[in-house]
Order: sequence, then structure tokens, then C-alpha cells
Amino acid sequence: MISRTAIHAAQALTVLARLQPGEFAGAAGIAREIGAPQNYLGKLLKTLAEEGILESQKGFGGGFRLARDAKKISLYDVVEPLENVSRWSDCLLRGGACRPGQPCAVHGRWKKVREGYLQFLRQTTIADLAEGRISS
Repeated sequence: MISRTAIHAAQALTVLARLQPGEFAGAAGIAREIGAPQNYLGKLLKTLAEEGILESQKGFGGGFRLARDAKKISLYDVVEPLENVSRWSDCLLRGGACRPGQPCAVHGRWKKVREGYLQFLRQTTIADLAEGRISS
């Protein structure tokens, strides 16, 4: 349910969450650490900086860091600008919204899955990932 791009983004932010206050990390180093292509990750991190999730600084000692506390950045914050998961409210079978009073055959099940997934994304923070606190 989560793309390779979103996985790389979450992994990169987990690395950034472990930095000391005021410290920046370069895209090349993060890419090596998480096993992602450097140019691809650099563009991804730039996108997240444009979204206000990261801060970037050019020059010596520059790179990227979290724009706010890792406890205040949810996976939803990271995944939404990359995958637009909020659009998943559309009908799985018909496209567009299910008609009031005439839901599609899978409406009830899809709604539960979608809401559970979105809840997971909203409740899981980058701090949770960085500290290994994800449990069932």
C-alpha cells in the first residue's frame, strides 16, 4: 500500500530524526545509509522541504534536517504530498464517490481498510520509527 518513494522518504526522515539539534545531513550520505539512489533521494528531499517537512541549507555543512520535532511529523504528513492518499475516498469499483443510498459492492469493506490505513499513517510519527516503537 505504500510506494517505494514513500518508503525511502520515511527512511530518510528516520535518519534525520536521529541528528543532533542544528545538524544537517546531505542527501548523498542519507542515500548511502538507506540504499536509495542519490539523485532520486535528493529530489525527494527537496520536495519534502518545499512541503515544509524539511529544512534545507546549501553549502558547506548544509543538507537537510527536520523542520519540526519528529514527534509532530506523522507518516501521513510524509506520504500525502507524495501519493495523495487523501484521494482514496473514491469508490473502488466505479470511480468517484459512491452514490448515497447505492454504495458499490465493496464499499463497506473498502471504507474500513482505507480508514484503518489512514489512521495508521496519522498516528505513526517519525519519532516512532526512529525509536523503533511500532508495535501491533
